[in-house]
Amino acid sequence: MRTFNLMRFGWLTLLMLFAGNLWAQANLEINTPAIAALQASMQKRHTELAPFYANGAIGLTREGYIALREANAVALPQRQQVNGLVAADNADRAALYREIARANGKPEWENDIRTTFAQRWIDKAAGGWYFQNNAGAWTRK
Repeated sequence: MRTFNLMRFGWLTLLMLFAGNLWAQANLEINTPAIAALQASMQKRHTELAPFYANGAIGLTREGYIALREANAVALPQRQQVNGLVAADNADRAALYREIARANGKPEWENDIRTTFAQRWIDKAAGGWYFQNNAGAWTRK
């Protein structure tokens, strides 16, 4: 009987630890009006950015942002526009990470959320797009 009680206590402890870990994870799919607005803004801009991902002019950074990777891949008259698109998208990305952390009630998780999204963006990138690997070198997917 004593062995059974110890086993039950052990299983209960493991269950509580497991549940605690689940509760400690951020809900990355959380949705608020602010998050929805940021996602819509980014989605709309993506159509303009897609050709620059495809030709290698821009790439995904390991920090969860995008960067102008190869300025020469953008015609001179378009560079200012592309720089503006990159800056606007990065501002939305920063706000998105901050808002997801806030919506989870854990603003201190912002850096972890950004890191997680950085990997998600890279995983979802189309073939031929550039991204920064863990060492910071540009790699073509």
